[in-house]
Amino acid sequence: MSLNFQQVHEQVKQMGENAPLREQKLQEIRATARQLLTHYANDLDHLRAKVTRALRSDPTLRCALPVNEPLTAHFSSPPPPLPLTLLAADGSQINPDRHDPVQYCLINVGTIQMSWGTAQPPLPNIQSKLLYDQDIYDLTENMVALRRDLAERQVLAELAAQAIAAQPETPVVSFTDGPVELWGAKDEQGDSEFQKSLDTYLESLTRLEELSAINAGYVDKPGADLVLRLLEVAVTAEDQMDNLRQYRPLRGVTDTDLFRDWLAPGERSAVFAMQSKSAEKYRRGLALHFFYLNVGNEHADWLARVEIPAWVASAPQKLETIQAVLIDQCKILGAKPYPYLLHRAHEAAVVTLIEKEQLTQMILIEMRRRGIATGEGSYKQAAKDAGGRTRFGA
Repeated sequence: MSLNFQQVHEQVKQMGENAPLREQKLQEIRATARQLLTHYANDLDHLRAKVTRALRSDPTLRCALPVNEPLTAHFSSPPPPLPLTLLAADGSQINPDRHDPVQYCLINVGTIQMSWGTAQPPLPNIQSKLLYDQDIYDLTENMVALRRDLAERQVLAELAAQAIAAQPETPVVSFTDGPVELWGAKDEQGDSEFQKSLDTYLESLTRLEELSAINAGYVDKPGADLVLRLLEVAVTAEDQMDNLRQYRPLRGVTDTDLFRDWLAPGERSAVFAMQSKSAEKYRRGLALHFFYLNVGNEHADWLARVEIPAWVASAPQKLETIQAVLIDQCKILGAKPYPYLLHRAHEAAVVTLIEKEQLTQMILIEMRRRGIATGEGSYKQAAKDAGGRTRFGA
């Protein structure tokens, strides 16, 4: 037994007793937020000026910033131009594990290339990079994830260049799972590792911009409150700006709660710019933007957040194309909409427990063949393995 069900049962009952009151409170906040969205829908200059003043009190403010579309705007998905080259990338990794007999790290990136509008089948590709020795000294899980995200965008830039060289007249659309904004281990080894990766990452984005390839990050089931935070800034009194961090009257609801009533299946919201400290690194054509997209159907709504750089956000045809592509991709998986090619890229990238064990054995055999002594796995891990494992990292 791994869970004290009798003890947890009482807590679940308490949770259930509190749920109706909490839901009523959230409904009231949602209603207030929708009223504010309507009230400020066309006050774009006022909102931008208010955010500028708010940054004087809180330079770390993270929120949406209106661009040129009303806050309540919604746009249907147009038919896409055909043919198109679609590129999707997803990554996985094996983190260094001191319990293993040998120390290494693996970054695995799966990509899928599809000629949309033709009869050609999707083309999968896998790129695997093994890190060891000095490459993994002081390497944390967050740093590995950072390098994985970087590798995804580098591979997309390479494939986009190859696709455009082969078919210059065919537009390229590339996307990954998760935000375009690069997240990483900023506070673990100082900013040096992150800054180095960010510089290389921005070079890959710049390459995609130079190629005029459409690029996006797809965030499934987003929990962000970027637009809500904008509305909180809007209603903050000028003499209360110093308390902006603590002033959260809309806390508890998300942007998806806000836009669910406005977006019909296939529609996108207005495009917003991203106001954040880290977004300052993405300048000019790389400036971060996003919109919400209803990829659901007439039976059930499902909202995703789509992050795009400025070179896509400022080009109406590119914006319409990425909307149309994602809507079409999400239809393929039916009742649980998610971009089909991202699902395929994930399948290509994921490393199973058996594959991880095979790789470990491959390394051990190579070391022993060369007369290099190897260690043993930890006894702690051996005890865990005695009960059977279905995944690594457990």
